[in-house]
Formats: sequence, structure tokens, C-alpha cells
Amino acid sequence: MTDPELSPIQSGEQCPTAPATPRDPCWGYHDVLMLAGLAVPLLLVAAGSVRGVEALVTGKWNPALAAIAVQFGFWGLWFGAVYGVLRLEYDQPFWRSLGFVRPPRGFSYAALMGAITALLSVLLSALLRPPDIKTPLDELMQGRLALTLIVIFGVTLAPLCEELAFRGLLLPLLARSTGAAAGVLLTAVPFTLLHGSEYAWSWQRLAVIFFAGAAFGWLRLKTGSTAASTVMHATYNLIYFVGFFYQKAVGIH
Repeated sequence: MTDPELSPIQSGEQCPTAPATPRDPCWGYHDVLMLAGLAVPLLLVAAGSVRGVEALVTGKWNPALAAIAVQFGFWGLWFGAVYGVLRLEYDQPFWRSLGFVRPPRGFSYAALMGAITALLSVLLSALLRPPDIKTPLDELMQGRLALTLIVIFGVTLAPLCEELAFRGLLLPLLARSTGAAAGVLLTAVPFTLLHGSEYAWSWQRLAVIFFAGAAFGWLRLKTGSTAASTVMHATYNLIYFVGFFYQKAVGIH
């Protein structure tokens, strides 16, 4: 007889197709560590592939286009590995296992939470007063083509991939082990570090990113849906871009 109190991974059984809560994943830390270990090699493969295509097709690409192509290739390869783990090791569907389901309160609530988080982040940034320096992200967002590409990527693929990775794969595991609050905060740490180089490792800016990441994790657990946290994240990024364009228009640096 299987102990009903044990999680699927503890009891040795596969989890149900539709997990009852986001804290009951099939996978374990060994899966997450293996997938994390693949990140750098896959990133190198993606970067090398983009460089090869760049050399063969059109010569040097726009830096923003090259950066987005590398990320697109990396996420495609990495989620291919995640798909393999879910299907081959646990015989589970990709999207539903990572919580990409319609949230109970709909997507308008998630968008509202994204807007509120963005406004609170602005207030937090004003309190922390980050240094007025050019970040690598600022340098990348030069020219109409670069801006267009980054905005499109920043409100579509980037939120989707980051939410599936951090709030879909990692958060349920940490929440099961450490509790909801600690899981949300711990998941926000690697999410913040992922964005460190973009913001020149300014601790003030990274504190704002950490706050936003924790907010995304909170909504993920509250709704049981990474689709909700993805919409929240996309709305947050969209408001960031609107603020960026407004500052440029009025000449604020």
C-alpha cells in the first residue's frame, strides 16, 4: 500500500496528469540540477550557431537581433531537455506539468497584478536611488530596430520562458521543501542573478528585480498557474518599456 501522505516522488509513483497543487511536482532536485548543468553548454551551442548563421547569411547582425536569436535558441534547446525529462522519465505533459493552465480569476487579474507590481517597483527604485549609469541593456536598446525587437521579445518569449523555468519548474520543488514564502523568495534569487549583467550588477536595480520575481512567484502559488504569472510578468515588462519611452521622449536620463 502506498502512503497517501507521501508526495509522488517520495512514494515512487508518477504524479497525476493534473497535479492538485503547484507544490506537488513529479520531478526532484536531481532533475533540476541536471537541467541547470545543461544551461551553459546549451548557451554556448546557441551562441555558436547564431555566429555561424550570421557569418554565412548576412554578415554581422544587429546586436539586439543576435542577442535575441541566442536566447531564442538557448530556450528552445533547454526546454527540449525539460520536455524530455517530463515525457521520458515521468510520462507527463509539458505545459500542464509546469502549471501553464488558465488561472481561476482569469488573465485580467494577472495583468492588474503586473501593473501594480510595476508601479510599486518604480517607488522602490525611487527610494533606493540606483546610480545613473549606462547598463548593458541600455546600450543594447539603441536604434528603432533594436528597440522593436527587444520590446517584442520582452513582452512575449522572455516572460514565458522565465516563468516556465523559475515559477513552473523550480518554485513547486522549493515550495514543497521549504514552504510557500521561503520557496517564493528562494526562487527569486536565481531569477535576479539571471538579470544581473543586464543591469551592470547594480544592487539597487537587482533589489527591484528580486521584488518583482517574488511577486510573480506569489501569484503563481496563489493561482496555481504559470500562465497567470507569465501575463503578470509580461504586463510588468510592458509598463517598464512604456516608462523607458516616456523618459526618452521628455529627455529624462
